Amino acid sequence: MGVERARLAASASPQAIGRRYGTAVQLREIMTAAVVTASADVSASEVAQRMRDHNVGSVVIVEPDGLPIAMVTDRDLAMRVLADGSDPYTPIGERVSRPLVSGDPDMELEEAAALMVQHRVRRLPVVDAGELTGIVTLDDIAVRTGNLEVAQRMTQEVIEGALPQFFFHERG
Repeated sequence: MGVERARLAASASPQAIGRRYGTAVQLREIMTAAVVTASADVSASEVAQRMRDHNVGSVVIVEPDGLPIAMVTDRDLAMRVLADGSDPYTPIGERVSRPLVSGDPDMELEEAAALMVQHRVRRLPVVDAGELTGIVTLDDIAVRTGNLEVAQRMTQEVIEGALPQFFFHERG
């Protein structure tokens, strides 16, 4: 790794976020409170319609009492429903991403960013005492820090973790 690339990687790391501001930023300060949800018995088609209607890339799956249990992303719909030739009218509960990786409102942004990279997720639901209170995305982190490089580096690490065969094989 060249000196310039090493400097860029260090400045774009989740740990650099806290150092940049000198004070801890909590998820409650940057999360989006309005989260699109659905129950596990809703069809994949209905979930896709909710994503379209609300202009979002994910829907949090909740139990009847509102407890968040899983997430469905636009990628899940593409890979687990469309690409598999599955019936889009079957319940989405069979096609969700589990376990649900989440943060809490008092979690510091630096810790949340590290958690997202560790679990290779671009979206982190925020849960307080079993209640869904918001969601934080890589875009939220980029906007809050004012550093697009942070989000780009995190996105690269998330994608490399999810698709290692793409990044670590010979391409011709």
